[in-house]
Amino acid sequence: MPAQLTLFPETTPAPAPKRVRRIHPSVPDAPTTTVPAALLRLADWILLNSSGGKDSQAMASHVCNLAAKLGLLHRVVIVHADLGDVEWEGTRHLAQEQARRLGVRFEVVKAEGGDLLARTVARFFKLKAKAEKEAREQGLDPTTAKISPAWPSSSARWCTSDLKRGPVRKLMTRLVAELGDIGRPVRILNCMGQRAAESAPRAKLAPVEIDRPASNGKRHITTWRPIHGWTDAEVWKEIARSGLPYHEAYDWGMSRLSCSFCVLGCEADVVLAARLRPKKATEYIAVEKQVGADFKNGLSMRAIVERAKALDAEHGELRRPPRGTALSRYVGKKATRKYLNRVDRGRLDLAA
Repeated sequence: MPAQLTLFPETTPAPAPKRVRRIHPSVPDAPTTTVPAALLRLADWILLNSSGGKDSQAMASHVCNLAAKLGLLHRVVIVHADLGDVEWEGTRHLAQEQARRLGVRFEVVKAEGGDLLARTVARFFKLKAKAEKEAREQGLDPTTAKISPAWPSSSARWCTSDLKRGPVRKLMTRLVAELGDIGRPVRILNCMGQRAAESAPRAKLAPVEIDRPASNGKRHITTWRPIHGWTDAEVWKEIARSGLPYHEAYDWGMSRLSCSFCVLGCEADVVLAARLRPKKATEYIAVEKQVGADFKNGLSMRAIVERAKALDAEHGELRRPPRGTALSRYVGKKATRKYLNRVDRGRLDLAA
């Protein structure tokens, strides 16, 4: 029997080629130095990323102290990525006030297209449409298609890239344009308050490295983590030394700042946030229903709110703690009183 002619051979479509980002040949592979003073002197701009939290605050005052001694404060810019209502109230104003007291330029950047909750919903419908399309192409029922999680997570930190890193890079473009043609790529020292003690992934980060994806023929970006090896105690002692005000959320008991309900935050933090911001927590519950997935893997915002209500029922509603509660745990009550007096007077002594 002659072989049948296959009119429609079963072939698997070739996958679309991955886009390869080309790095400009002028971008160095590694930093030329890791010495703080040398890093600062080499930079045309010293960009300090401030979330308003204790780590970025300590980093900013520490770097500004070094820059003041070198006469380089005029190159320093503090940038705050405004996250909207998902971050703690007053965070943007606090970051601006810290910059004012440090005597340096302050910039605010904000992503277009909505805050984290709006983006989570939009991401869900995009992922849903993609999954259903792929199911139809495979001859499967699109209503049973598995949809990838829309919420950000430790393995999909799109919130950082979309809401912080992307807008900050736009600021870098503006800073380069301000200097004009200087005959070479502009050198930006991008300072981050990330610490090794925060998590295992951050412990693996290099204190100094070239940010090749953010660099191009017009700018070379060096990432510096000035307090990478610091402990919590060292962070709080720097805050006490600087006299910069810190966010009251720490006095309430939060261990970190930025988003009130951070998907990477510990359970104690998100439960405390639900007690302090119950209305915002209900918005997260509504988004959970819309996207059909828990806010944190294995922990829904509804469960978080239930735990928060149980604590309120057992211990009563939270009462405002004394100012300086968080700081006093590390430097004592006497030093805390001295710090609060400095904060209230609005005085800041750099290079003291």
